[in-house]
Amino acid sequence: MNEQTLNLRDIHLPEPISWWPVAPGWWLLLAAVILLVAIIIFSRKVYKSRQLKRDVHAELEFIKQQYQAAGNKSQLAKSLSILLRRASISFYPATNIAGLTSEDWLTYLDNTNASKNTGFQSEIGKTLITAPYLPDNSKLDYDADALIKLCESWLLSPHKTTPGSNTL
Repeated sequence: MNEQTLNLRDIHLPEPISWWPVAPGWWLLLAAVILLVAIIIFSRKVYKSRQLKRDVHAELEFIKQQYQAAGNKSQLAKSLSILLRRASISFYPATNIAGLTSEDWLTYLDNTNASKNTGFQSEIGKTLITAPYLPDNSKLDYDADALIKLCESWLLSPHKTTPGSNTL
């Protein structure tokens, strides 16, 4: 039969599929990837911000273990004093803490103690002023457990850390 008699048209192919607009599934995949990246970034920031607290806690536990093993009160007071100084510089890097001495240092510790325990200006707290400057074999007579609890209350209380202050 002849084409003219059947009145047929030529085959027309559909237009090629466009990349735009993308299908809704791709939008959902893109949103899921963005959400996953945001969660990863947020969780890393939280982990790093808590790293200083973990380091302080580990160091405090090490000092307590050393004291329990040796029973040296002089070394305990020195170690706690050094840890308090290092932690305060790390928790509050914008303030001028390194130069504080004697009663100013104890007043600072009492003022920044979130537990509102003002024991640093007591006789127990004053041990932190004198102990770092005594010889290693000196015999200090103070309540070591009370000093440990006082330092723990300051070290383990919440402090407002600033970005970049996660080194001890």
